[in-house]
Amino acid sequence: MLENEAFSCFVFYSVLLVIKMYIIAIITGQVRLRKKAFANPEDAQRHGGVQYCREDPDVERCRRAHRNDMENIFPFLFLGAVYSLIGPSLAVARAHFLVFFLFRVLHTVAYLCVLRAPTRSLAYVVAQVPCVSMAVQVLAAVASSW
Repeated sequence: MLENEAFSCFVFYSVLLVIKMYIIAIITGQVRLRKKAFANPEDAQRHGGVQYCREDPDVERCRRAHRNDMENIFPFLFLGAVYSLIGPSLAVARAHFLVFFLFRVLHTVAYLCVLRAPTRSLAYVVAQVPCVSMAVQVLAAVASSW
C-alpha cells in the first residue's frame, strides 16, 4: 500500500496532524495544572482541593481548539485516504495534504495564541478548500459506478 506515493504522502501528513492533536492535549493538561482548573473532583483533590474543580477560560480555549481539530481532521483522514486511492496526480495530492496541514497548524496557533481576527477563520476556510476538492474528486470517480 505504501507503494502508492499519494497514499504515502497522505500517511505522512496524517501522522503529523495526529501528533499535533496529541500536542494540544498535552498543552491542555499543562494549562489545567498551571491554572489549577480540573474537570474532575478527584484530580482537583490531588492538586489542592475540590475548590479547583472548576472551569477556566484558558483551559476552555485549549479544549475548543482540540475539539475543532477533531471536527476537521477526522473527516480529512477519511477523505484523504480515499482520495489517495483513486489515483490522483502526486503533485496535486501533495498540494492538497500540505495546504490542509499548514492551515490547520496556523488555525491552532491562532486559536491558542489568540491571534487577531480573521486569522483563525481564514485558516479554517483555506484548510477546507482541499477537503472539498478531494470530496468532489472522490464523488466524481465513484459516480460512474453507481
